[in-house]
Amino acid sequence: MNYFIVDAFTSEPFGGNPAGVVLLGKDSPFPDDGLMLKIAAELRYSETAFVQQNGPAEFTVRYFTPVSEVDLCGHATIATFGVLLQEGIVADGTTCINHTLAGDLTVSVGEQVMMQMATPQDLDTPIDSQRLNRIMGLPDNPDTGLSPEVISTGLPDIIMPIASVDLLQRIAPDMEALTTLSRELNVVGVHAFAMAEDGYTAHVRNFAPLYGVPEESATGTANAALTHYLALHGIVSGTARCRFLQGEAMGRPSIITTEIRPDGTIHVGGSSRIVAHGTLYP
Repeated sequence: MNYFIVDAFTSEPFGGNPAGVVLLGKDSPFPDDGLMLKIAAELRYSETAFVQQNGPAEFTVRYFTPVSEVDLCGHATIATFGVLLQEGIVADGTTCINHTLAGDLTVSVGEQVMMQMATPQDLDTPIDSQRLNRIMGLPDNPDTGLSPEVISTGLPDIIMPIASVDLLQRIAPDMEALTTLSRELNVVGVHAFAMAEDGYTAHVRNFAPLYGVPEESATGTANAALTHYLALHGIVSGTARCRFLQGEAMGRPSIITTEIRPDGTIHVGGSSRIVAHGTLYP
């Protein structure tokens, strides 16, 4: 099996969010789940994508963190289709079908890979804002007029408004307490954001210790959920194009582009850069 290490949501090496991508041989079945989990743990990235080709522009992709399989991963999808483009498996300008556990999604391949996300779901999960603020290390987070909500565009996250970019950078979660809360609410983690006036729609940070990811430098599914949240509250239009800056606190700045299409679907995209590849001998 060939594997690649890819930085997603950046055009610069050692920026963005790294993911593992494992290309299976043509017509090869997926390995045993236990083996894929071991490979993901060996590569040690927040997600590793295993890619099976079903046709010229049709693929099945499964996503593993170091501790479990997840339905969908935005940055690993950007990484996957960036590899398929750079390896000549798909051509520039191709629209592909990506079969995932979150549904069958379209991916447009080009200078930026743009992926369709699952239909947004507002999960109407009760959240104790004061408890959440304490867990995130911000007991003094001022009221922004917005409340945290659980939204899914493939994976459920708590979308958490923060009063300022400065306060966003001061977040210091109690990881054990956040793990407990995430398990209680059946969410991946917290996606915190602060609106910006510097050319970005918002600055964001993402925390998912329940899945072995203390902080992530670029998160496609959560930024799609944030885009839906902002449109739901009238902060952006119903056909918005957004730019989010993530990963600053980790020294891996990532730029994530999102679009709400006229048909209501949300697409997330960005650039990627292969930084290494090799062969696995499981």
